[in-house]
Formats: sequence, C-alpha cells, structure tokens
Amino acid sequence: MKLTIKVRPFQLQLAQPFTTSRYTVTTQQTVVVSISNGQFTGYGEATANPYYHSTLEKIQTSVTSVETIIENCFGKEPSVLWDILEPYLKDDYFSLCAIDCAYWDFYARSKNKTLRSFWSDANKELPLTNFTIGIDLVSIMKQKILEKPWPIYKIKLGTKDDVRIIRELREVTSAKFRVDANCAWSVKETLDNAKALKAFNVEFIEQPLKADDWKGMKILKTQSALPVVADESCQRLVDLDLCVDHFHGINIKLMKCGGFTPALKMITIAKQHHLKVMVGCMTESSVGISSVVQLAPLLDYIDADGALLLKSDIAKGVTFLDGTIVFSSENGTGVTLVK
Repeated sequence: MKLTIKVRPFQLQLAQPFTTSRYTVTTQQTVVVSISNGQFTGYGEATANPYYHSTLEKIQTSVTSVETIIENCFGKEPSVLWDILEPYLKDDYFSLCAIDCAYWDFYARSKNKTLRSFWSDANKELPLTNFTIGIDLVSIMKQKILEKPWPIYKIKLGTKDDVRIIRELREVTSAKFRVDANCAWSVKETLDNAKALKAFNVEFIEQPLKADDWKGMKILKTQSALPVVADESCQRLVDLDLCVDHFHGINIKLMKCGGFTPALKMITIAKQHHLKVMVGCMTESSVGISSVVQLAPLLDYIDADGALLLKSDIAKGVTFLDGTIVFSSENGTGVTLVK
C-alpha cells in the first residue's frame, strides 16, 4: 500500500508581538506535513526559524526530496523510517521532525491507539505547562500576566535590567517563575542573577550562555545558585554527552532533535545521568503542540504553550486548563486541522 505525503504552509498570526533576546515575532511561518493511506492521516509541523536556518522553502524542498521513500514505507516502524531518512535530511532536522511526527501520528492512529500509549502510563501525574512572557516594557509584561493567570510562567530575559524585571513582575503574581536568557548572559551575570533571582521563587535558568561556551557552563554547573538547563546547547542526540557535565537539565525541542524517535532516546539517556528533562516548543500551532504533549508523562517539566500565543489556531487537539494538559479523545496525537 502506498502512502501519500502533503505539505501545507501557513502564516500564524500572534495575539501580541513576542520578543526574545534575539528578535521579535508578530507572524510565524509554519509548515504542516501530513501522511495518509486514505483511511488514517497523521500530522507533523515544522516552523521557519532564522536562528536554526529553517525556511518554508527549505522545508518544502526537503520533504519533496524524500517523498518517494515515504510513499513506500507503509508497515515500517517509525524508528526504522527515521533511520532511513536521517542521512538524506541530516542538514534539515526541522523537516525530519515534521515527517517523523506525522508518521508516528499516522502509525498510532492505524493501530487504534493514542501516541503516548506507546511509551507511557496515561494515568501518570503530568507536569504543568508554563506560559511564556516575552521581553517587553515591564508594564506590558505585568498586564500579560494579569490577563493570563497561570501557575508557572517562563519569563524571557536578556536585558540590562533582568533582576529588576523579575522583582517588578513579582508584584502581580505569586506563580512559579522560570527564566530563559536565550544565550544573552555572561558567566558573571549568570552567577549574580542566579543569587538575586533565587529569592523570587525562580525554579531554574534556561540557557544563560552562548551555546558553545562549555567552559563557562562548567563553572555554572558547580557555582550557580539556581539549576541551569540546556536549550541551544542541546539540539541533537549527539550534544547530550557534553551536556551531562555542564548542565543540571536539558530542554528537548522536537524540531531541533528531529522528532519523537531521537527525543525518546535523549530522555532515556538524560535520566540515566540524573539530568532533569524538559520538552519545549516553538511558536507553533496545535499540530506541533499536540505532538509535544505526548511526551509529558516522561518529563519533569514541559513548555507547551506555543499555540496559546496565537491569535487564531489552524488545528484542534490538546487544550490546557490552568497549566494542566487536557488531551484530545482521538487516537494518535488527537489533532485535526480546522483550516
């Protein structure tokens, strides 16, 4: 039986401008990949991202380049297909992720199972997702928190006034904070900020230094007053060995590592080395987010709020109630396109 694979680009309008230490986004370009046998259809997503050199054109070209392989992969286990595709897409893991997630979704639906049931107990207590507050005027950041009461916030930092920002945000909420500097701090800034931020119920610091500053991260691993979690330093499975001795935890992004198949291996290895494990997201639709949450039962932390930042979504799937994951009742990832 032959499978069909389709690629659809979308422009996702954000509810409000979203700023990190690198850039501001108002519209997120994304691609939805679908794999079908005519009866069951699975979906995956890959976003355009300048930091990771991902564009709509690159994604579409990459998927088209392996179309024949996918058409003839019916019956193969997802991990087997991933191993076949990786040599062709080793320079475009975003596309590899979209295909891997779409095929896992299709595979689970064809087996009449939810995707998470392949690796977890559905009754396990799940971590709450955070809600991300981008860099902005403090008054606007405060207003965003007041408009979206949530148990955990991830605060994007990377300014000259980061401690002041957190101090002032504490005036409007007692929720737990996580902070993400997106590579913007120095070693000294991190050590100083960690001491100050610990007093404001900050749980951990995500990627304070540049991705390749291993010497600096070694210092932080032993001296930081708060745990440090790798993001940009831990993109693929091969990065994990270095992270073990330089971070207290890792943030896995499906698009960066190439999908579920390598993410599951990363989770297993990280736990063997007693690292905390988080899975995060890009600014993406419910197609991608419904994939991300399938890993929730395996995790210590999850950042799955990407679709919550959109003005309107292109799909239905997972929803959230005060940070709690509410899975779709459908099989696979449970997602359906509405546009």
